[in-house]
Amino acid sequence: MSDLREDVRAGFAAAYGREAEGVWSAPGRVNLIGEHTDYNEGFVLPFAIDRRTAVALALRDDGVLRVASAIADAPVEIPVAELAPERVSDWSAYPLGVAWALGRFGADLAAVPGADLYIDSDVPLGAGLSSSAAIESSVALALNDVWRLDLDRPALARVGRLAENEAVGAPTGIMDQSASLLGRRDAAVFLDCRSLESRVVGLGFAERGLEVLVIDTGVKHAHATGGYRDRREACERGAAALGVPALRDLTVDDLDRARSVLDEVTFRRVRHVVTEDQRVLDTVRALEDEGPEAIGELLDASHRSMRDDFEISVPELDLAVETAQASGAIGARMTGGGFGGAAIALVPADARSRVQVAVEGAFAEHGFAVPEIFAVVPSDGAVRDA
Repeated sequence: MSDLREDVRAGFAAAYGREAEGVWSAPGRVNLIGEHTDYNEGFVLPFAIDRRTAVALALRDDGVLRVASAIADAPVEIPVAELAPERVSDWSAYPLGVAWALGRFGADLAAVPGADLYIDSDVPLGAGLSSSAAIESSVALALNDVWRLDLDRPALARVGRLAENEAVGAPTGIMDQSASLLGRRDAAVFLDCRSLESRVVGLGFAERGLEVLVIDTGVKHAHATGGYRDRREACERGAAALGVPALRDLTVDDLDRARSVLDEVTFRRVRHVVTEDQRVLDTVRALEDEGPEAIGELLDASHRSMRDDFEISVPELDLAVETAQASGAIGARMTGGGFGGAAIALVPADARSRVQVAVEGAFAEHGFAVPEIFAVVPSDGAVRDA
């Protein structure tokens, strides 16, 4: 993290010709289990990771907001008072969308000072590790501080979700921002996406000598594109046809009725969400009662459900999961919204090299691009670093 702090300060100075007044950072996340349950008002179990996005900031006295980043050629600027979803686009929609969304949560955008922001990150883009929520959460925390808004972290998570839904145009839920803002070391965030109540659940990975390997397939995805939206609409159709406000209100015992009411595709979409909610609850119980070695089959079942019922996997993800399982992983699954991105594997530390070599070999044999494989550590959420 020290290098990222130095990089973002140096980038700020190069972009704006002055020194930053502060640095804030927020992590990406791995979703241990609970995929596509968040916007169905269900349960999720993500954890913050030791890959972060940092934002350096200094205030301005002219009411202008400027954002620059390590991946952009030039700053984007707009008067704070003129922020609106239709006025932002591309990568800058994430930080500028957060500033606009803060106005919906009480900030007087006609009165707050302007600011220069510079963003840098070591969260891989498009890998299913929520680089977007890391941007949103770091910027939300920074502006909340310098604009003296005094919003709590659950409110800042809602700010990030609003920005992503309205400014970016991605119909995501609140899981990613909650993990980024509420994460704790060697723990996951058990989040009820209806009530937004959360509690920290110890993982015990470090004590048991376990690691989470991320296998980034390199297959890029974009949540604002059609596949994600189609799945969400199918869930909404299923809930309406079954007479419930959200799929959260169904249990596994309701699936026989659902099969008789729904067409085959919609039924399978519903079945994934209903069984995935149950798997989240079962995983929390297993972690608390038996320890992390007991969750392997739940991770495996989650992947099968996403592959077969929700149909959001791709061949690279399936190969990563199957190879990890065959090479000593306790459990493995794709993580994130799907259609690309990363898989995760829970592995004993002494099996890490074996799993990595096996996955790389399998990808080469199938003619797939070399995956990036790295361990992530459950870590603390967003903070002011300097």
